[in-house]
Amino acid sequence: MVDSVKIEQLRLDYRNRQVRWGFIWALWCAVLWGAWYVPGTVIYQEKPFVDLTDNYLLAAMVITTLNAIAVLIALFVWVAVLGKTGDYVRTLRQVKISRWYGPAGLAGMAAIFGSILAIAYVGPQFSAVSALLYPIIGALVARIWYHENITQRAAIGILVIVAGGVVIFAPGIVGELTGAGGGGWLGYLGGALAFVGWGIEGAIAGRALDVSDPDIGITLRFTAEVALWVVVAVPIAAGLAGAQFWSTVGAALANPNNLLLLALLGLTFGFCYVSWYKSFPLIGVGRGQAIAALYGPLALVWLYVFTLKPPGIQFVIGAVVAVVGSFVLFTEKRDVLEVIRAVPATRSSTTQEA
Repeated sequence: MVDSVKIEQLRLDYRNRQVRWGFIWALWCAVLWGAWYVPGTVIYQEKPFVDLTDNYLLAAMVITTLNAIAVLIALFVWVAVLGKTGDYVRTLRQVKISRWYGPAGLAGMAAIFGSILAIAYVGPQFSAVSALLYPIIGALVARIWYHENITQRAAIGILVIVAGGVVIFAPGIVGELTGAGGGGWLGYLGGALAFVGWGIEGAIAGRALDVSDPDIGITLRFTAEVALWVVVAVPIAAGLAGAQFWSTVGAALANPNNLLLLALLGLTFGFCYVSWYKSFPLIGVGRGQAIAALYGPLALVWLYVFTLKPPGIQFVIGAVVAVVGSFVLFTEKRDVLEVIRAVPATRSSTTQEA
């Protein structure tokens, strides 16, 4: 009896440490994610992007491609320092595992491109807070895919997040519809891509991380994104833009300021993603997303500190409302120490495959 009590206490202590570290990783994700918007905004003020005011679509395409490569380089260094390069190669060869990171990379690719596009056409403050709607998508995908119940509390959280989204999006959309806007339709579309993409990626990551190490998983996810850019998106963009695409890439890499900004983009976003993926197995995708949603207000703070431009009041209000909704959605009254994700009773655990 004494031994069983000690074992139970050790188990609870271990789980407590897991939960504590899960929240720490998620908070680090929020801090670094918010910081990423600073170099993501400043790079538009550098050549050649500052001269592409009539073609921000091309600028966003080039910036997102270079951002993905910068993040992957940072992650390769991270994996090497951890001594996990061999694990990366072995996991990559296990198609039953690595296949999950293809769709995750596609969803994340759309989200990042949309966010960078929103920075150009609407503004960094809008871009930072628009993606706060992603927990809605994550919850709905989890409902369809994982068969997770949307309880009354979760429904209230979704409604609160929707209210925050209305505050964030409505003024600009109304301005566009009435002709008083600044022609930022692509920016609002980018904001929608951001929250849809990150919501879907979060749901996929929850599944993929059941069968892989977070450090390896996130590196595979960005390997997939870079492959999608190089094999699919870049040839299409080069075909549409012609020589201007490659001249823009060359000019961007020839500017030393851009190289510094790309290094900052790679470090902030790379380790933001490392923290995000590490939090999921420890506290669950839902709670990891809820804590990470603090990136929105933090991004507004980072942008104000470095640009000295105060955010619009609707962005501040919308960000706060959306973050509150995220916490309502993902803080159900259940034992966080024991239950991360319920397995549907109709499906036998002995028949589930990775």
